[in-house]
Amino acid sequence: MLIYSGFNQSNSHYSKDDSAGTILGDKASQSHLMANSNGVEGLHVWSSPEGGCKIDIGKQIFCNRSLNMKNILAVGFDMDYTLAQYKPETFESLAYEGTIRKLVYDLGYPPELLEWTFDPKYMVRGLVLDKKRGNILKMDRHKYVKVAYHGFRELSKEDKVGTYGNTLIRDSFDEPDYALIDTLFSLAEAYLFAQLVDYKDNNPGKVPEGADYSHMYKDVRAAVDLCHRDGTLKQMVAKDPKRYINEDTSIVPMFKMLRASGRSTFLVTNRYISLADFISSLFRHEK
Repeated sequence: MLIYSGFNQSNSHYSKDDSAGTILGDKASQSHLMANSNGVEGLHVWSSPEGGCKIDIGKQIFCNRSLNMKNILAVGFDMDYTLAQYKPETFESLAYEGTIRKLVYDLGYPPELLEWTFDPKYMVRGLVLDKKRGNILKMDRHKYVKVAYHGFRELSKEDKVGTYGNTLIRDSFDEPDYALIDTLFSLAEAYLFAQLVDYKDNNPGKVPEGADYSHMYKDVRAAVDLCHRDGTLKQMVAKDPKRYINEDTSIVPMFKMLRASGRSTFLVTNRYISLADFISSLFRHEK
């Protein structure tokens, strides 16, 4: 969530006084409703142990520093996995299948890739792809490589140490040679990359000529972008939104609360406009 801080006298008549000074403060949670000077009631969706409405622990915000909302004029939200809560087992599978089709029909990969399937539980965020070597790495916070896989084959300790050393490595593990798996969207890309590494190793000459591991990773990224640009994802999601996106009935009341307090709201996303507009339409209007 992004916030814009400032003070505008024209907005000072809204309920931004000290009684609602902190999101998780005691004073803010003593009432479920607060009326501004125009008599408009704004919903309070936060709470504290002393009072306020009960919120499921999985949806609560935990912080070590309170935020005074008095001078906050605008609140912005990311879309993917923030406002739009995708179902990984269906949405990521949809993106994976679309990427496979682009690899086959647009980038010249063998048709047998169309028979591949995606396991959404195999990869986790925090892994690093070694694009040049076709390896997937799991490191600790000191960047020591604890586990390394080549495709889906775990490297022996000797191979791992021979490639990445057995002590702290000062390598940044950043682009262009590495890719960080830091979003839920990148899990399917990492899984497909591992599949392609195994396929290339076991089927010499079947991948496009000159496609080394780094080139295959670039092809995967290009295929993902094609899926978004040509409307493939939008068309499938539009057919059955509930299959791919969880419905959250608390979003509209939250927007109403923020707008009633005099604050603006905005959306921040790097999605292509057609898909972003469609998905945001699912949660920005009350059903």
